[in-house]
Amino acid sequence: MSCIAGRLALRCLCRTKNDSTHLVRHMSFLSEFQKSLKEKHPFAPIQFGPTDNRPPDEADIVIIGGGLVGSSIAYFLKRKIVRGMRVVVIERDPAYTRASSVLSVGGIHQQFSLPENVQMSMYGAEFLRNIKEHLTVDDADPPDVQFNPQGYLFLATEKSARQMKANYDIQRENGAKVELLTATKVKEKFPWINTDGIELASYGTENEGWFDPWCLLAALKQKAKSLGVQYVHGNVTGFTLRKDKIPKGGPYDPYYDNRIRNVKISMPNSPEMIPLSAAVVINAAGPQAGHLSNLLKIGDGKNEMSVSLPVEPRKRYVYVCYCPSGPGLDCPLVVDPTGAYFRREGLGGNYIAGLSPTQKEEPSVDNLNVDYDWLKIDCLFSSQIKSAWAGFYDYNTVDQNAIIGVHPIISNFFFANGFSGHGIQQAPAIGRAMSELLLEQSYKTIDLSRFGFQRFIDQQLLYETNYSSNVKTEDVNV
Repeated sequence: MSCIAGRLALRCLCRTKNDSTHLVRHMSFLSEFQKSLKEKHPFAPIQFGPTDNRPPDEADIVIIGGGLVGSSIAYFLKRKIVRGMRVVVIERDPAYTRASSVLSVGGIHQQFSLPENVQMSMYGAEFLRNIKEHLTVDDADPPDVQFNPQGYLFLATEKSARQMKANYDIQRENGAKVELLTATKVKEKFPWINTDGIELASYGTENEGWFDPWCLLAALKQKAKSLGVQYVHGNVTGFTLRKDKIPKGGPYDPYYDNRIRNVKISMPNSPEMIPLSAAVVINAAGPQAGHLSNLLKIGDGKNEMSVSLPVEPRKRYVYVCYCPSGPGLDCPLVVDPTGAYFRREGLGGNYIAGLSPTQKEEPSVDNLNVDYDWLKIDCLFSSQIKSAWAGFYDYNTVDQNAIIGVHPIISNFFFANGFSGHGIQQAPAIGRAMSELLLEQSYKTIDLSRFGFQRFIDQQLLYETNYSSNVKTEDVNV
């Protein structure tokens, strides 16, 4: 199969080598949780030693996963209640050598078909604009995440132009700064683009582009720690429930309450297994979120417990290509109708490019090795692949959208998973939403009720619709 990647005038070719009902149910639990916070001493801030990696005996909230989503949740929780609430983040890879957050392309755009996705990414852009107010620590210089506001340019064929127009209307209704361009207008604005076969394009004029996700993660983590969040280097290997098991036999009680009592943590270079008592546990484990939920027998039971968390790791290759005659500062992140994408990387003639595989072509997730034959760049002028890397992301295998909120049976277990490549740009909105849900009992800014786990039980799935001829929108994970 083949596609025109980036559609440069020099005709770069890339080819594959294979040519809220249940929220109400738990409001009483959340009320008790809020009450317990108020009963704590309101004036004594929690202090943690800078080198103390051992978790405390108990915590109010345990977040499993210290990437962008987990760290964002920790930050927003502690911003609302700095004192009197102990938040512990468990991260098995504190150097983030395999973390999805730092191995991504770092893109942000609002060109979705679901209003919630548009709104979450718009807030992500707002958060980056106001990062000085959010993440500056004491008198230090404000963090710089190297935001490049060059926009996204999605290209559509005649067949998919109608869908692009429908999506455009939704985006504009939700405040996104997007404009539609005919093929002629595209050529006028970006003369280096090959518009053969292109009917229409959607271009984000504000709040779209890319940034350095490592810088954002470092700033979020530093700020969260300054507010009292404790990061623990460990691996979660199991849980202890307050009741031994989900009831079997007899009449099924959907309100039967199971809560996590302890999170079992394996410490590095030690045989010791430490139980951490928790009032609330949040699954922000990224690609490992499905495995983590399996430890609670989610997906291995009856009725609601028979439905698993549909999240698994998927591997994507990102290639750095050298093309000195390519476009300059006006180059947006371009997404071809086939799903191939590219963007400028710096000013030295380098470009980042990639292509999502079809279901049958999914690479193995056993390692982070790169297949250099997967993407080939041929063009009229000099072009070559200089380097590449691979990264995992948390793929929602059912409808490829976020899963956020409480589990219908395990009433103190919350999800923040399944972003399918969009977690980088949606992390600030997810952090804010989770803090609202836990501390104010409902969503106050963006209503994410439709993204709850209950939708898999009720079969009320949420799909993005797009204009790619080869892959779904959710697979254009840039």
